[in-house]
Amino acid sequence: MQFVRSSVNLKRSVMVGWDVLAWALSFAAFVLVRFDLELSDRVWQGALAYLAAAIVLQVIAGFRFHLYLGRSRIGSYDEVTLLGSIVLGIAVALGVFFSVTQPVFSRGLVIAMPALAFLVMAAGRWVFRATVGTGRRNRNGGVSPTAKPALIYGVGDAGHQVARLVEIAEHPPYSIVGYIDDDPAKRYLRVRGQRVRGRGDDVVHVARSTGAEIVILAVTQATPQLLQALSERCKSAGLDLIVVPPVREMIAGRVELDQLREFNVADLLGRRPIESDLSEISDYVAGKVVLVTGAGGSIGSELSRQVSALGPARLVLLDRDESALHAVQLTLDGSGLLDSDDLVLCDIRDHAALTKVFEKHRPDVVFHAAALKHLPMLERHPEEGWKTNVLGSVNVLRCAHESGVRHFVNISTDKAADPTSVLGQTKRLAERLTAWYAAETGLPYLSVRFGNVLGSRGSVLDTFRAQIERGGPVTVTHPEVTRYFMTIPEACELVLQAGAIGRPGDVLVLDMGEPVRIVDVARRLIDESDKDIEIEFAGLRQGEKLHEVLLSDAEKGAPSSHPLITQVSVPHLEPREVLVEDADVPSLVRLLRRPSSLKQPADSTPMASSW
Repeated sequence: MQFVRSSVNLKRSVMVGWDVLAWALSFAAFVLVRFDLELSDRVWQGALAYLAAAIVLQVIAGFRFHLYLGRSRIGSYDEVTLLGSIVLGIAVALGVFFSVTQPVFSRGLVIAMPALAFLVMAAGRWVFRATVGTGRRNRNGGVSPTAKPALIYGVGDAGHQVARLVEIAEHPPYSIVGYIDDDPAKRYLRVRGQRVRGRGDDVVHVARSTGAEIVILAVTQATPQLLQALSERCKSAGLDLIVVPPVREMIAGRVELDQLREFNVADLLGRRPIESDLSEISDYVAGKVVLVTGAGGSIGSELSRQVSALGPARLVLLDRDESALHAVQLTLDGSGLLDSDDLVLCDIRDHAALTKVFEKHRPDVVFHAAALKHLPMLERHPEEGWKTNVLGSVNVLRCAHESGVRHFVNISTDKAADPTSVLGQTKRLAERLTAWYAAETGLPYLSVRFGNVLGSRGSVLDTFRAQIERGGPVTVTHPEVTRYFMTIPEACELVLQAGAIGRPGDVLVLDMGEPVRIVDVARRLIDESDKDIEIEFAGLRQGEKLHEVLLSDAEKGAPSSHPLITQVSVPHLEPREVLVEDADVPSLVRLLRRPSSLKQPADSTPMASSW
């Protein structure tokens, strides 16, 4: 410890000494070149006084603004900027003072001497940084024998950070042999001695010519198309693809070597940074009683976790699955004792039981995530989809309205846009019912619509992994089928943000990025497994679309205050239109099967009015 302190003190002393010497050298150079050392006594006195004042002010300002106390890395842009500001301040202050108080004084000294001093100071720091950098690179005797030759794809900030980290690491896992970048303006750029050798299309050729075994993708917002194309090129050439993590996974936006990881299926989603206004979200959640239906599901449990972090007065978790409630309680507080009154076992189909829950807890905010969601199952059992997604939603909305809920967020799906399936039709009805209650109450009762959630329970990811574990084949419906994907945390964060900015009756559509081909997801998972698994195409199932849409042809999206959220309107649907005594559910379900049954303009008669 004493040695470290001595080393730091020595470095500070050297910096102070160098800056003092820089002023002295600039003074000597100026009077030698300008006056050939032939100055009158009065001019010598003034010039020496100027030098002494400049040195004193340099030392005082250097410590006052922490220039000599490690505020910035030596030779960094921040440090040189601070140094320049100090020298400029000294030049202006002393120039004004000596010009006013010294009638015989060299005006050229005021202009030239600070500039020369700054150049000498900056040059010394440049030499120090270059020398120290070389020392770090060579202290292990050159490149580590275990380091694998790598190309860096992208020479932006992330690429420069990766190059620097590799350069100064004690035992770097990679040795950089070149760079790739798609920007033609960077064709002749060199980074730490290595040049840009080509564009993305040249990656295989460049790798072979340089002996690279690894490609490091240093593009923090790469598109799914770029990722997939690069992955296929690397795979065909036997190259390992390593990616820099998305910005949201970094600490303060900085890359660390141990954060670099192999390309995986989550990277196919793209890398859009999500910026949420936590103050907006906190305003309607913090200190409030919040109820989450379907709290044991993938979306419901993550919503519960994020809401819990925002400090609600109470968080009530409702689900009909006791095991799911047990799991979410373990996640939130680690107890799993199922002994809290805020854990509610209830089916949203049971209006009487639901009414008691709302009367007891009196929630201020409701997130309605309970639903049946598996499209093929609902095509086989449409009555169940009707009972849960439509009648169950009516029950939750009625109870919320009667108990004075001030904020209601209905979780919907992209399949509600131009619905062709029972799932899409029933979720579309839930959106319209929510809009009706919003119109009746004038309160922010709204719906949030998004696509598939990567890694949710029963998602395509689970299916593919299970098939791979069994040895295949992996079944995909169609080679060109695409879907929108988000990660669970992304989706829930935007749901919370949408709830904060939504107006009564809104359907808020989350930006899902670019659609991803399902077959690409399957291939990525197979690649990760290192198994030889075949892909079989089974054909689209009843109610399935080749490509999902986030907005129907009849819907016109309008921008919201958040760049990743779009607002649309849906026609209202009065609850009495679906709550018909002795309703002929099979007839209603048959209507649901007709793709055109819900495609109507916003001012048309509600669909169920003829039932």
